[in-house]
Amino acid sequence: MSRVTTVRRQLISTVITAGIYAAVLSMVPDSAAAEKLKVGINLTTIETLPIYLAVDGPSRGTVELTGGAIPLLTAGKVDAVTNAETQGLLRSTANPNIRVILTVAEYSYRIVARRSAGIATASDLRGKKIATSLNSSAHFYIVKTLRSANLFEADLTVIGMPPTEMPAALARGDVDAVSIWEPAAEKSAALLGPDAVILQGPVYRERFNLNTTAEVVSDPVKRTALVSFLRAVIGTSRQVREHPAQVKPVIAAKLDLPEQVVAATWSLFTFPASIPEDLLDSMVEQEPWMATKQNRAPRSREAIAALIDASLWREAQASPAVDAKPLGR
Repeated sequence: MSRVTTVRRQLISTVITAGIYAAVLSMVPDSAAAEKLKVGINLTTIETLPIYLAVDGPSRGTVELTGGAIPLLTAGKVDAVTNAETQGLLRSTANPNIRVILTVAEYSYRIVARRSAGIATASDLRGKKIATSLNSSAHFYIVKTLRSANLFEADLTVIGMPPTEMPAALARGDVDAVSIWEPAAEKSAALLGPDAVILQGPVYRERFNLNTTAEVVSDPVKRTALVSFLRAVIGTSRQVREHPAQVKPVIAAKLDLPEQVVAATWSLFTFPASIPEDLLDSMVEQEPWMATKQNRAPRSREAIAALIDASLWREAQASPAVDAKPLGR
C-alpha cells in the first residue's frame, strides 16, 4: 500500500468519524441552550395583539405560546399568563404569590342592551336579565354601572354565560343585556341592529395584564427571559399605537374575525405596555366586591400592592425596546 493511499484512507476515516459525531450531537439536546419561556394567553381577545406580534417577531423562537389563564400559571404549566386584574384578585387569595408584571392592554367596557326590552339608560336595568362572565372584569363593570344609577346587583338578574353564546341569547330575548369583552359585545350589537342600545357607564378600564409568580421572578434565568420578552412587547405595543392600520389585519387573522369587527371596536382599546399609575387604585376598588363573592374579608391596600411587581417592567425599560419589523416591508 502506497503512502498516498494510506493518507487518503486516513482522511476518509476522519471525515466519516466527524460526520457520525456531528450526527450524534444533533440528536442530543443542547443543555446550554435556553429553554423557551412558556406563556399562556387568551386565544380569543383583541388585547393579545402585542404578544402575538412579539412572538412572531423579536421574540421568535424564544417563547412558546399556549391557550390558558391564571390557573395554568398556578399549576406550574407556564411561566407567565394573560388575564384581567379581577382574576389576579380572585386567584391570589389561594395563591398569594401571583404577580402582575405588565398591563398589555386596556379595554373600555360598554353594555349592549335591547331597546325593545324598554332599556334606554342604566336605570332601566332594574328587573332585567343581563348576561356576563361571572366574577370577571365584565361583571365588575355591571356593578359600577349600577352604582351610578343607584342600583345594586340584587335589583336585576345576573346570568353567567359563555361569551360566544351571548349574541344569540340577546337576540332571542333570553336576556335583556350583555356585559362582555370583544368581539362578543360588537357581535351582540350587530345582531340586534337598530334594536341595540349602548350603555356607557362610569369610567372603568379592564387591565389585560401579564402575570407571573414570585417564584418565577426570583429565578435568575426565567427573570432574564421575562425581561427580554417584556422589552419585545413594549416595542410591538409601540408599533400597535403608531401603525394601527398595519396590525389590525394581524389580530383579525389570528382570531378569525372580519376586519370590520376589529375596526369597529378599535377605539375601545389602548396598548400601554406599562404599569398604569391607577392600577393599584382600581384593584383596591374591586377588592371589597371580590371579597363578597368569595365570602371573605377584604384585604388591605398593602396586601393588594404586593400583587404588583413593576421591577421587571423597569428593567425592560432600561434598555431600548425591540422594535418589530414594520409589516408589509
